Amino acid sequence: MTIADRTSPQRLQLQISGAVQGVGFRPFVYHLARNLGLTGWIRNTDRGVSIELEGTATQLQEFQTRLPIEKPTHAQLDRIEVAWVAVLGERDFTILDSERSSSQPKSVAILPDLATCTACFADIFNPANRHYRYPFTNCTHCGPRFSIVKSLPYDRANTTLQGFTMCPACQSEYDNPADRRFHAQPNACPICGPHLELWNRSGEVIADRDNALLQAAEAVRAGQILALKGLGGFQLIVDARNNDAVNMLRDRKHRPDKPLAVMFPSIDRVHEYCQVNPVAAQLLQSTNAPIVLLPIRDRQPFAQIAPHNPNLGVMLPYTPLHHLLLAELNFPVVATSGNRSGEPICIDETQALTKLAGIADVFLVHNRPIARPVDDSIVQIINGQPSLLRRARGYAPMPISLGDDETTSAETILAVGGHLKNTVALYVNRQLFISQYIGDLDCVPTCDRFRSTIRELCSLYNVTPTFAERPSCGIVAHDAHPDYYSTQFAQTLATTDAPQPRLISVQHHYAHVLSCLADNQWRSPVLGIAWDGTGYGLDGTIWGGEFLWLPAESGFIRAAHLRTFPLPGGEQAIKEPRRCAVGLIYECLGEAAFDSARRTLREQLDLAPVRSFLPAERSILKTMLQRGLNTPRTSSMGRLFDAIASLLGLCQKSSFEGQAAMQLEHVIDGHITDATYPYQIEQQPDLPLQFDYVPTIAAILEDLHDRVSPAIISATFHNTLVAGLVDITCRLRNQYPEMVKVVLTGGCFQNRYLLERSIDRLQRHDFLVGYHHQLPSNDGGISAGQVMAALRLLKY
Repeated sequence: MTIADRTSPQRLQLQISGAVQGVGFRPFVYHLARNLGLTGWIRNTDRGVSIELEGTATQLQEFQTRLPIEKPTHAQLDRIEVAWVAVLGERDFTILDSERSSSQPKSVAILPDLATCTACFADIFNPANRHYRYPFTNCTHCGPRFSIVKSLPYDRANTTLQGFTMCPACQSEYDNPADRRFHAQPNACPICGPHLELWNRSGEVIADRDNALLQAAEAVRAGQILALKGLGGFQLIVDARNNDAVNMLRDRKHRPDKPLAVMFPSIDRVHEYCQVNPVAAQLLQSTNAPIVLLPIRDRQPFAQIAPHNPNLGVMLPYTPLHHLLLAELNFPVVATSGNRSGEPICIDETQALTKLAGIADVFLVHNRPIARPVDDSIVQIINGQPSLLRRARGYAPMPISLGDDETTSAETILAVGGHLKNTVALYVNRQLFISQYIGDLDCVPTCDRFRSTIRELCSLYNVTPTFAERPSCGIVAHDAHPDYYSTQFAQTLATTDAPQPRLISVQHHYAHVLSCLADNQWRSPVLGIAWDGTGYGLDGTIWGGEFLWLPAESGFIRAAHLRTFPLPGGEQAIKEPRRCAVGLIYECLGEAAFDSARRTLREQLDLAPVRSFLPAERSILKTMLQRGLNTPRTSSMGRLFDAIASLLGLCQKSSFEGQAAMQLEHVIDGHITDATYPYQIEQQPDLPLQFDYVPTIAAILEDLHDRVSPAIISATFHNTLVAGLVDITCRLRNQYPEMVKVVLTGGCFQNRYLLERSIDRLQRHDFLVGYHHQLPSNDGGISAGQVMAALRLLKY
């Protein structure tokens, strides 16, 4: 380039996709361009932002160098397309109105809701500031995003703030390039923005604005249950120190055992009650602000909140409303989802009056509409790294990066997820977007929420599968289980849409493995170990203790699995671990399990699961098992955990999903041992390897007879599973010499003891081990895996 070329004006066009809306990106570019003496403009588009810059080559080069380095903290630049265009001779740099197209699919990333920043926190507690004690204070660095946006691009007119006209002071901040609220779409203040009201059970206004907050705090102090309309829906709040209030919440909500989350006023207060390492402290105070599982220092004060659990789900205030309420109370509160057990959270105050009737005593509401429900996210620390258990507020719907070689398909793919912990996913313009946590598709309200989430997610990106006048999803991926509501919904789309999408059925555990591959940005070949509760097997049994070999091309091979055993009562066994235990004993002992004439069998009848049934019930179970009536066979590791928990007398009937397995893990309670029980690996020609637990169960029964403590039995059982996992993996490496990588996935690997030991032992045998970070290992990651299965099928 000549000297003349370097000094003569040139014009550069940039098309940037990623998380570039709602993060202060346009103000940042505005300041950077003006600082460098560049002219031109920036505007939001359906796919991100479009920028045109005019200046010398040196100026433009410096802009491109500094852009990714100095970008706002929350901005994510996924793709930058560069082109040189004709010089126009502009004299200034401006922010233009957003560009909107009606026909093409959109792909701009919508930012999750962000926790209150330090500057806004200072504003709400500064009596001299006009945002003093205002519970809806925000700026470009924090505040609502996903929970208020109704369409793209992300402009105020496309959010639930559209009905609030900014006052002159707020408009001045919004228009001022030097202000941190420059183009902050939810900007508001006490004069022009939303406000609070406190309602009684009849919906009558008791107080408004700041008085509403003060009286709500007084109600919590008095032991009442407060229904608070938060960021993504209602929360039920009680004094965490008041056991009577906590028990009243449990009784009214019909939630007798499931742990409850606790919100603390500050990180210092968390340290008083929990063990907090630097990673956990950083997570709690991050803009994601999830619930973090932390070890409890003294369990006694939280016995009613987290029964039989060494951990507490902890979060900090993440909105100005929470900060103000917790500052008034100055003590920890239970903050759990505002819903009836099994139903989705309420987002509308009128709906909450009906749905939460009989649960809440008072309602702290506001008039800023919530566009969609967004639960609190949950994270645990695995090997010093965060691992999501529920992906919602603070994380959804940010896209998951797949790597360039996996994003080659131009198809649009909708994945409808599984049955439990449902999420849905959308692959569009080579990006993978995953919805917020929806819930279990067991009741009509959650199924309604499932359908509305699909409509909203697809509508946001202009690829709705239920309206023929818009571009349709070319592919709909679903679980292989024919009875899942999500599967039936997908099949309905294929019969009603025009044009009809292509349906792809994805085996449940294959989706788990692919989800973990996507999470780690790994490629096959890989061995996927998927251990969970239930999954429709290709051989007609219920899978769940699977070792799946994924070759470099599409598909999988079932390389090994847990030995199957019968589940008397089928689906009923999922809620009654004692049925799993009886089926397991019958598999190991046969008819002898019900013969009380022999000493060893009489001892079996003294076992907790057998003792929990009446004699007539035992007779029915015996007949069911003998004749194979409603006793499907399963290789489920989750059901094996349930059975062992029942044998140890920890849990005979579950009040929430995963309860028995959680109690089996937690009973270990720091007991340290490397002991294992005996087991066998069965190997037959042309059949998968099998982990045979019969020797293990025999040894456990001996320990029970000898009154060995449940902590020792549980730890030894866990160690045995890890030993068997490593043993099978090493044998499979002989069969598949290219095996280097192993991924651990499925709901059982939410068990920290099991997961960390498995990682350690596999690494000792020189395997590269992947596990979940951004996506849950439970069924919340299934939709992502279904998209990956469709992409693999298209690629090969």
